[in-house]
Amino acid sequence: MTTLPYISETTPFPNVSKALDDPNGLLACGGSLSVPMLFQAYVNGIFPWFSEDEPILWWSPDPRAIIELDDFHVSRSLKKLARKGQYVVTLNRQFENVIKACSSIPRRHPEQQTVTNETWITDDMVQAYCRLHEAGIAHSVEVCRVDGTLVGGLYGVAVGEVFCGESMFHLEPNTSKLAMLALVTHMKRHELAFIDCQLPTDHLSSLGAKAISRQTFITRLQKHNKTLADTGELLATYRHYWKSGIITP
Repeated sequence: MTTLPYISETTPFPNVSKALDDPNGLLACGGSLSVPMLFQAYVNGIFPWFSEDEPILWWSPDPRAIIELDDFHVSRSLKKLARKGQYVVTLNRQFENVIKACSSIPRRHPEQQTVTNETWITDDMVQAYCRLHEAGIAHSVEVCRVDGTLVGGLYGVAVGEVFCGESMFHLEPNTSKLAMLALVTHMKRHELAFIDCQLPTDHLSSLGAKAISRQTFITRLQKHNKTLADTGELLATYRHYWKSGIITP
């Protein structure tokens, strides 16, 4: 029987090559959701994913799903929606509202024909990622009606030139896709690299995501980070890309 490594706040993460094949990518348990630990996880291609009644579990699956910015699929309906200008799309103006919306919307169970309110975005995760946002590491894209009502969006973690997407939601048709289009357009303007989507799914494939090996992902992640050792230096290098404001898809 394989023993899952237990890590503490001061324990380095195991090399991702040590992750289990079943369940795919499970690497370690323990530690905390502090800003430094979460940042080091993402820098090393690792992310937390666990349920309310579980310990903190850390993952690095193989293969990994990414969206190359030039490969993002823009449907006719999405192009039409973007041209209409009926929504205002913003960056980093409602992070907490976006992550709470992502945590509360009903989702269809991937293996059953049922809809569930169960979520891995627990209260502890919400608080942890809000702290990451305050530190300038986690970011949100918001889609609002002209009256300011939030109707769609996404959030994730920026590590150097890579955006690690965490979750998205929509309350009106195509608003999560509009948020993704705005994110892709914003990243292209700043010549950033690609979007990490974590695990391949049919939905992500429809948006242009492709699967690559974990080692290829880690190599590319490291390539697009000018500084891995110094959090402050890394943030200073890339913070200006994620200034709060209106962005256009």
